[in-house]
Amino acid sequence: MNDNSYTNGNQNDQYNTQQLQQQQQPKVPMMQPMSLIPEVHQSPGVDTQNKENPLTVAGNQINDNNNQGQQSQEGPQGQGQGQGQPIYAHNPSDPNFLKDRQASSISINSKLPEKSAISKGKYSLTDFQTMRSLGTGSFGRVHLARSVHNGRFYAMKVLKKERVVKMKQVEHTNDERRMLAIVEHPFIIRMWGTFQDSRQVFMIMDYIEGGELFTLLRKSQRFPNPVAKFYAAEVCLALEYLHSHGIIYRDLKPENILLDKNGHIKLTDFGFSKEVKDVTYTLCGTPDYIAPEVVATKPYNKSVDWWSFGILIFEMLSGYTPFYDSSPMKTYENILNGQIKYPDYFHKDVLDLLQKLITKNLSERLGNLQNGTDDVKAHPWFSEVIWERLLSRDIETPYEPPVTANTGDTSQYDRYPEEEIDYGYVGQDPYEPLFRDF
Repeated sequence: MNDNSYTNGNQNDQYNTQQLQQQQQPKVPMMQPMSLIPEVHQSPGVDTQNKENPLTVAGNQINDNNNQGQQSQEGPQGQGQGQGQPIYAHNPSDPNFLKDRQASSISINSKLPEKSAISKGKYSLTDFQTMRSLGTGSFGRVHLARSVHNGRFYAMKVLKKERVVKMKQVEHTNDERRMLAIVEHPFIIRMWGTFQDSRQVFMIMDYIEGGELFTLLRKSQRFPNPVAKFYAAEVCLALEYLHSHGIIYRDLKPENILLDKNGHIKLTDFGFSKEVKDVTYTLCGTPDYIAPEVVATKPYNKSVDWWSFGILIFEMLSGYTPFYDSSPMKTYENILNGQIKYPDYFHKDVLDLLQKLITKNLSERLGNLQNGTDDVKAHPWFSEVIWERLLSRDIETPYEPPVTANTGDTSQYDRYPEEEIDYGYVGQDPYEPLFRDF
């Protein structure tokens, strides 16, 4: 697993491609005529504002595991229900057809707070019941955790200070905390707060039950065109939000995209994210997804995320990445060479989009031009997407994870060997000055 996310689907889950198609039929239209309209259904709207603070006591105090089935991640007031709408526009004669298709995706003019203004909850280990591991990595692990105040479930990320320092990841760890403290978007994971002891730093985040997009992709082998389009469109809105606030994500890949209980995405793992006013030079990311300007140690900006966005779409449609080699150095050579063999079954529109995203020429790379994200959203491959409705999540998803929501269901995550933990240790802490913001 990547240290900065909680990852990996349940290896015991027996879904294969045929079973996935039979049990979870995609609800988005499969490149069919406009007259074939998918059924409109009721779906919850954005619940970003209604999540509940881990320290908030629920209306009924929960004292034992027998009440798990009654729990909800939404706030005590619940969330508004509205008539759902599909992601695609179906009736060109509708006078609002073009208006809907050209709808603005999100208000992106608000400024992020300055560093000194960033404030998130300060919790302690005693506020949570530490449960099973959801993932492990070089620096620590992520646990399922349950608030002792409201009984709701969260993901508790634990990083060992000594290992973070030895691996020279202090800056990235602090950047992740800072980025997650200031971003708020329906397709980005939410961090509630942080704390530390003498040996570890802790981050409390929403628990996303559906597992990784990576796991679903491996079970499916590859996604149909409209299914890949659905996930790509939600990722596009997340990147638009980050870029509008001067944040480069720098680690886009299926492993860092989680699926919530309804099948919508949550971008996670902000360990490599960075606020950049102009350009930066750091070599970081995952080899298969790294842009050529990063490999060549040239200055770069948000353009690298659009390269990775193209690689993500390619992988979702094909089941593999275009520059892969078992040797990372050979992968880098392939990236610098830039030659791609596209599968014959790629739709002509997505082929055109990928050629404009996975290009070494920064003056031609879509998303990096004068109109920014608008150029990506206006591409013909996304022509059916009603961006405003997608942002509201008032649509059907192509796949709903087989989980029991709000019960701490971990069926979509692998089992990891548990280790004896020393969380809450009190003693000498030589690294405290490096992690003061926690």
